[in-house]
Amino acid sequence: ESLAIENMATTEDVKTGLKKYISQMFNFGVSNKDIHFVVSSGAAKSPEIVKISNALKEMKYVVNVVTPEQEGRYAFAATMPKDFEKDAFVVDIGSGNTKISWKENGVAKALEGSGAKYFQSGKDPQTVYNEIKMLAAKIPASNRKMCFIIGGVPFELAKSQGQPNGRYTTLKKPDAYSLEGEKNKAGLNIYKAIADGTKCESFVFDWDSNFTIGFLLGLK
Repeated sequence: ESLAIENMATTEDVKTGLKKYISQMFNFGVSNKDIHFVVSSGAAKSPEIVKISNALKEMKYVVNVVTPEQEGRYAFAATMPKDFEKDAFVVDIGSGNTKISWKENGVAKALEGSGAKYFQSGKDPQTVYNEIKMLAAKIPASNRKMCFIIGGVPFELAKSQGQPNGRYTTLKKPDAYSLEGEKNKAGLNIYKAIADGTKCESFVFDWDSNFTIGFLLGLK
């Protein structure tokens, strides 16, 4: 809803919009100290998001900018069911970057690769495919039985299969999809690279998860 995304808003416009947005939380009884603003590692690179973050800071709110590694760990905490920790891994395909995470010796590991808007910086699809495939190959063999996947393009893939019956949708193989749009095509390229690099047969989209939930779960 923010005009800042179209670069059509002044700082004062952004503040006014944010005050209205935040007031809706107050209406539900959320206290000021329980409102947290989290900026993803990919979004932090955007000039428009910087404008919004600066406005929030001027309003005395804390803006948490997470690193790719933190984002991957937060996605893992929010998405990975306890019973699958030893057998599965998590993928978050974002616009700015892709995070791959798993638990090894009781510690969550996270790797970062190109995101679904890599075409905007002129990256070659084959180069990105090779990059992501190499990252995926670092996942221990024991953790490749299943993948829980989230992010914008996986959402589009799951949506194309119809309305969910519950929290999860098992995705088809990458080659089974034919979606329009550069971002979707780039995300499919990333999905295929992960599938080829791990030989994982089961990719499960989680409709209810995102990395900010992992952030909230980590609060004291």
